[in-house]
Amino acid sequence: MALTTSLAGRVRNTSLPKSHALLPLLEAVVNGIQAIDARFGNDIGRGRLSVRIQRSPQEELDLGPVGPGRVALKPIVGFSVEDNGVGFTPENMISFETLDSDHKADIGCRGVGRLLWLKAFERVSIRSAYEDEGGVLHGRQFRFSVEGEVEPDGEADSLGAVGTIVNLDGFKKSFQQSAAKSVDAIAREMFEHCIWYFLRPGGAPDITVTDDDETVSLNHLMDDFVFSEMPTTSIDVKGEKFDMVNLCLKSSTRTLTPRLYWCAANRVVMEENLTSKVPGLYGRLKDETSSPFTYVCYLSSAYLDNHVRADRTAFDIAERVPGATLIEDLSLDDIRAGVLKEVERILASPLSAAREEGKARVHAFVSNRAPRYRPVLSRLESLGVTVDPSIKDHDLELLLHSNLQKLEAAAIAEGQAVFAEEGSAQPEDYAERLARYLDMVTDINQSDLAAYVSRRRAILDVLTRLIRSDDQGKYSKEDAIHSLLIPMRTDSNEIGTDASNLWIIDERLAFHDYLASDKTLKSMPITGSDSTREPDVLATRLVGSPVLAAEGETLPLPSIVVIEIKRPMRNDVSEDKDPIEQCLDYVRRVRAGGVKTASGRQIPETHEAPAFCYVIADLTPTMVGRCKYLSLRPTHDGMGYFGFNEPYKAYIEVVSFDRLVNAATERNRAFFDKLGLPSS
Repeated sequence: MALTTSLAGRVRNTSLPKSHALLPLLEAVVNGIQAIDARFGNDIGRGRLSVRIQRSPQEELDLGPVGPGRVALKPIVGFSVEDNGVGFTPENMISFETLDSDHKADIGCRGVGRLLWLKAFERVSIRSAYEDEGGVLHGRQFRFSVEGEVEPDGEADSLGAVGTIVNLDGFKKSFQQSAAKSVDAIAREMFEHCIWYFLRPGGAPDITVTDDDETVSLNHLMDDFVFSEMPTTSIDVKGEKFDMVNLCLKSSTRTLTPRLYWCAANRVVMEENLTSKVPGLYGRLKDETSSPFTYVCYLSSAYLDNHVRADRTAFDIAERVPGATLIEDLSLDDIRAGVLKEVERILASPLSAAREEGKARVHAFVSNRAPRYRPVLSRLESLGVTVDPSIKDHDLELLLHSNLQKLEAAAIAEGQAVFAEEGSAQPEDYAERLARYLDMVTDINQSDLAAYVSRRRAILDVLTRLIRSDDQGKYSKEDAIHSLLIPMRTDSNEIGTDASNLWIIDERLAFHDYLASDKTLKSMPITGSDSTREPDVLATRLVGSPVLAAEGETLPLPSIVVIEIKRPMRNDVSEDKDPIEQCLDYVRRVRAGGVKTASGRQIPETHEAPAFCYVIADLTPTMVGRCKYLSLRPTHDGMGYFGFNEPYKAYIEVVSFDRLVNAATERNRAFFDKLGLPSS
């Protein structure tokens, strides 16, 4: 009993990813090339194949951006492919009507290309003419669809010459939207898919793509596309031979990344980006004459031919087979590894130059922008970290950071392994491993310190910009500077130790037991005050007793720091709006509150606790007037005032913004100089 086959079922079960929307057209083109081969043999130059793009007469609404030179294209509704090949001979017609035909199996055909036609197009019509053995011309004309399958389309009409016209009509919208739109893009995709035919001995027939009155020749693309052909090489992977067609593409082509094209049956099946898979293989390389090119490889073999899927969009080969040693266990990873090794060999000279250029790019970036990586740079290079010389700063920073994290993880793992051997019989290389681990930790710690110092330099640069006037002569408001020094409306319980930049004012402010920014006194648990007034910044530090305590718990005394920040160049200070008086008032209120220790114990009332008041403000005439009124003394550089207020037991310092930046820079100058950072 013979089995029957459902065409509709076969089409439904045939896979065609949207990313391969033009594959049905490309299959028709390859069929045409093969028909030309069958007719002309080695005289391939007599072959002609033309593709015409058919567009809808109605222009779709195009909501995309319209830029210079951009023209809205009408939707593609179909294609016609005409060749002067052998035509639909009786043998070819029988093969067409037989699903999964093996008529052209010897050249890699699977008999499923026409199923892809019906996957993407509503209907197909074919007109063809062929010569019989006696040289008599015969014609065929039929329709091909899911509903009607293969059915005659009127009287057989000869084309007047041997050849075939395939009309692919009713391009389904889901595929239409995913396909290339312009004639140039379609021609390039067609060329890349069929490039084997252009590279083989004898070349390809004359192939053109036409869109209205614009025509692109694929044969001319060969000259525009390829910079030079490298020798074809072969590799052996677990006993299987693979051929590599190596090309250097011109820098003007759209292919800007090195690629590997996996081929089967003289067609491209998959493409893979090779960027960074070989050290130095990034984007364009340069040959001996410094001419830029992009490397691509077309890989083919009988093994790939035998393992390509019916839809020719992938291979029935496992991506990887852990521990595989048998030939039948060959994986894509095995093949890829062999290809990459060969690529590194044949591109040895340009890859070496690219690696040196990338190394120089990293060193320049680290020296000028990211000195934190300098202590570990040699270690990162030993890990094989290479970069594209044209990489952007942002991407380079991310790359170095991710590799630094890997280095830190390796150091942790190494430390655990080394110290796990303490107390046991230590191996002979224990001392060497310990020294290597400590050396790695030292470099990482130096990197952390460099990052911390670099951050300080960056913060000072931001502060310098904030205190300058803008193009309109206006200055930043207090909030901007305040937020740089410490986030507003927060306290020690809400922010980390690194969130505060109060070291700019005084390094001692980095050590505190409680710190609050722009919060009411009432909301601060350490004050016990009901006041809703808000100092800019208030900090306390609990200082231990300087003498040996007797038996029992000794309560420490708090020190108090109050900071007020004013807008740069503000000149409206008065008796009612005096930031110095405000600071002293905050000190009084805090001392009057029920201050407690961290464990909740009441601190005895005292008015002797040291207090420090910092006013960050430019020395405008009104500010200078208040400083003199309170008998403060000018600093030696004339950029600030200081003094001690006996009634409040408070040290007062008025710091101009310029003095603030200068003093912080001077305190950190040695660190900046060590890292090669500008200190002014």
